[in-house]
Amino acid sequence: MKLKQIFSTYFTNHAETEENHYNESLRTHYFKTTKDKAINILHDMYSKSSSFEVRSVSEERGELSVQLKKQKKAFIVISVIMVKPYHTAIDFSVTSETTLPFDLGYSHKIIRQQYDMLKKELTFIETSMAHKLNV
Repeated sequence: MKLKQIFSTYFTNHAETEENHYNESLRTHYFKTTKDKAINILHDMYSKSSSFEVRSVSEERGELSVQLKKQKKAFIVISVIMVKPYHTAIDFSVTSETTLPFDLGYSHKIIRQQYDMLKKELTFIETSMAHKLNV
């Protein structure tokens, strides 16, 4: 891991997924579902959990905002984009609420946990596949 990558992992309180992230577990994940079904599953998943509070849902924009209430607090924004039929990208943006300006990798850990939870609910295809699609 390069020095810049170490710094951006441990000495910040924000993390987000992206298509070509240096960390494989933080790359955009694609699932075999539609945008509407993914949003409904995400909403149900977070609504049923006592650790999370759903702040807002925008189905037309494909976004959910969620507050992590237990342990260390964090604010999570989930973006859902259907790139082609039954190929839906789900990205996370997490900002942890800490007294220090960094969280020692906690925001990265939250994203990995969210993807693990989501893989139990939806059929996972792969990460970072937009370069393979003709969109």
